[in-house]
Amino acid sequence: MSLAVCPGSFDPVTLGHLDVIRRARSMFDEVVVVVAHNAAKHPLLSVEERVALVEGAVKDIPDVRVVAWDGLLADYLKQSGAHAVVKGLRGGADVDAELGMALLNRHLSGVETVFVPGDGALAHVASSLVKDVARHGGAIDDLVPPGVAAAVSAALDGGTR
Repeated sequence: MSLAVCPGSFDPVTLGHLDVIRRARSMFDEVVVVVAHNAAKHPLLSVEERVALVEGAVKDIPDVRVVAWDGLLADYLKQSGAHAVVKGLRGGADVDAELGMALLNRHLSGVETVFVPGDGALAHVASSLVKDVARHGGAIDDLVPPGVAAAVSAALDGGTR
């Protein structure tokens, strides 16, 4: 049984993330979405909120599960027996950002990264941009799965705007 890992901060999960997760599932028997803690980022949503939102978004995709991880992705890859990491690419900037991580993860774990070109219709959708639109009062419902816009709004109304 082949296992792929789709890692990210998912702050918040977007329709672009779901596109990559669905396509990863079409290539592998099982997909684990790893909601990672990134010390370089200051998330709007807690890890628990992000896990719950991703779980809600993938509930209808068979053989996809969601876990939180606070450590090296390479350690999770070895522990889980993963066969591949799957990452979506929207454009050249993503290639530049992801290539070094893919090479380091392969060096540390022996696991290869598969890059999946993102859906062109979603190339403009990034979690950071979604949060920026929401911070300025814009609608994000058509950029995120159901329930996510309300969670982002609630977090922003909690004083982090």
